[in-house]
Amino acid sequence: MSRLYGPQHRALQDEFESRSMADRVEAIAAKAEVDDTARAFIESRDMFFLSSIDHNGRPTVSYKGGDPGFVRVLDANTLAFPSYDGNGMFYSMGNITANPEIGCLFIDFERPFRLRLQGRAEVVKSGALMGLFNEAELVVKVAVSDVWMNCPRYVHRYKKEAASRYVPRAEKETPLCEWKRIQGLEDVLRPHELAAVEKAGQISEEEWMGHVFAGDDKA
Repeated sequence: MSRLYGPQHRALQDEFESRSMADRVEAIAAKAEVDDTARAFIESRDMFFLSSIDHNGRPTVSYKGGDPGFVRVLDANTLAFPSYDGNGMFYSMGNITANPEIGCLFIDFERPFRLRLQGRAEVVKSGALMGLFNEAELVVKVAVSDVWMNCPRYVHRYKKEAASRYVPRAEKETPLCEWKRIQGLEDVLRPHELAAVEKAGQISEEEWMGHVFAGDDKA
């Protein structure tokens, strides 16, 4: 009995004569909990891709970044990660509150290496977990259902150039997100953001987009 494959997967596996290989991969690589190797890899990552499902049943993927260790493996069956300040949409977080099924893809672009994880997520708004992450607005707690390594064959090799200056760090003040300084947004900013913009000054949309397209860290 397979945890990963349904009739739709089996149909393609049979068509391409890969059912036996698929079963072997599941038997060798797929686990129902986070082992020591997976834990070390997950907690060494400074980014991952999060897949969730919206209210229309559509899958969506978002990038989540932080300093290494911002995703914490609490035990073999549970992990947690923070939701930092964003664009106010709370799209992934809202998706999770309605449908807890998520997928996570962790990648090391330098070695390369990748790991997939699936589970049921819960959005946490208070309690001890909130204290684990500096400046977290929410914390996502995940009950792990499946973890498996993927072949790194098509992962391109990249080297990290610099960490984002926006990642919350206890030792320094987190800078205001630059796009919130764009003229015309002042009426939708929260009070503390408006105060920060009044202090830093506004910028035009063209100025901000110029930073984006130039790869400037002011973006």
